Amino acid sequence: MQSISYTINKSNVILKKELRHIFFSPIAYIFSAIFLIVSGVYFFSRFFILQQNDMQDFFSILPLILSLIIPPITMGLLSSEFSSGSYELISTQSVSTLEIILGKFFSAVIFMLFALMPTILYPMTLTFLGRLDIGPVIAGYIGSIFLIMALCAIGIFASSTTKNQIVALIVGLAIMISLNMFLRYLTLLFPASVNFIEVISGDYHFANIARGVLDLRDIIYFLSVTIIFLYLANIMLENRK
Repeated sequence: MQSISYTINKSNVILKKELRHIFFSPIAYIFSAIFLIVSGVYFFSRFFILQQNDMQDFFSILPLILSLIIPPITMGLLSSEFSSGSYELISTQSVSTLEIILGKFFSAVIFMLFALMPTILYPMTLTFLGRLDIGPVIAGYIGSIFLIMALCAIGIFASSTTKNQIVALIVGLAIMISLNMFLRYLTLLFPASVNFIEVISGDYHFANIARGVLDLRDIIYFLSVTIIFLYLANIMLENRK
């Protein structure tokens, strides 16, 4: 128990440091603004043009938007430490690789949750203008938290593979878009493998959440992706020692 408490305390120190860095980063705010503009334009265009009084379309497009927004925010979390040489300084102190990863991971997740918060105006608008089934909306936002965790873990892993932030950006984009978009098209080429592809496809699992169905299997999928990529990032850092 003491070791767990010690790890949490060390991670909290890194978390506070990274939160200060992210919340004072112009790049983070630029891409957060892009996220809100794109999602807002998409949501309100669907509402006013198609008269759709629900959030399903918003949640359906959310994985793609986040897959484009999160990599620029996470690309420098570790790669910038490698290029500046500050990681070597940190690694010589009494801080484990797991503590470093958890601190940076939760800082990215917290920032993205803050970026997501203004979108609560969308269901509030729908409630004001008409009747809205709040159950699917709550399910969608709960699922979005797990989606953000999974994508931030992928971003941390991508940043752990290189000291070049652009390379980290490309790696993160490639993995996220593959999981959330590309795999669905493989079912057209390999129809016999459709069941397997659906199991590993983030798009398939979040589609259920977008419809307001909060299935435990979908939550387990995103938690598994989170754990796997944080574990891989930890291996990458251990190999740098």
